[in-house]
Amino acid sequence: MNEKTKARLLDILYLAMIILPFVAAIALKVCLKPVEEGISITGAMVYLTIPMPLQNLYITESQVNSLAVMIALLGLCLYLTHGIKVVSDSKRQILAEWIVEKVNDLVADNMGKRFMGFAPFVCAILGLSAFSSLSSLLGLFPPTSDMNIVAGWAILVFILITHYKLKGGLWPYIKGFFEPIPVFMPFNVIGEFATPVSMSFRHYGNVLSGVVIATLVHYALGNLSHMILGWLPGFLGNIPWLRVGIPAVLSLYFDIFSGCMQAFIFAMLTMLYIATGAPEEE
Repeated sequence: MNEKTKARLLDILYLAMIILPFVAAIALKVCLKPVEEGISITGAMVYLTIPMPLQNLYITESQVNSLAVMIALLGLCLYLTHGIKVVSDSKRQILAEWIVEKVNDLVADNMGKRFMGFAPFVCAILGLSAFSSLSSLLGLFPPTSDMNIVAGWAILVFILITHYKLKGGLWPYIKGFFEPIPVFMPFNVIGEFATPVSMSFRHYGNVLSGVVIATLVHYALGNLSHMILGWLPGFLGNIPWLRVGIPAVLSLYFDIFSGCMQAFIFAMLTMLYIATGAPEEE
């Protein structure tokens, strides 16, 4: 087997890593989702319950879909960087270099040169959040509409913020809660722990509201179509004609624009909080 054949097989493998996780997630949902009548707005389905001593461990739809997104992103990164050379000679290498360049510029402009090591972390947040929201286009439950998923990201960011604040010393960190005057200490403590809460609720609330609105509009258009055009003969009266086109327009905003925008905002807040929490350079 020559090198060219090996490269093609690896490309096929990486493309399979991008596609197959979503196919498996869709198949799992189709097989396990109960039949519903009318409108239904619920949280993530529980696929499996594992008994544990303190509390049962639930394997939910959002966890499975989040894992599918991470595997797909890993496959995408491997595909874009496979066979890269010093001089760009392929479109995917040009795309990979463009992504790296834009993320580096974003980190440099918002955090400063000394935080360039955070570029891969920021890129991971952008990709994971955006693709998690965009998974709703495939009919999957978007992980970003699950508070547990988004809160986990926010807690990780909060740990990083606290870590960099403590690099300036324990006493200056504690002293900061009593500034400008000691009476503000309770408010400063609340403000400190409000950071992950606000980040998670902002992201989760915007994505979930889009899902709820789209579901309500989809159901309302079906009923309206039956009321207005139900007199058509035969199967024509059963076709929800008003659902054609209008939900797609809403999806452009709620699933694509809003999902990508919330990913960008979450990444921007992450960079802002970490950069401002770190002590100044000597």
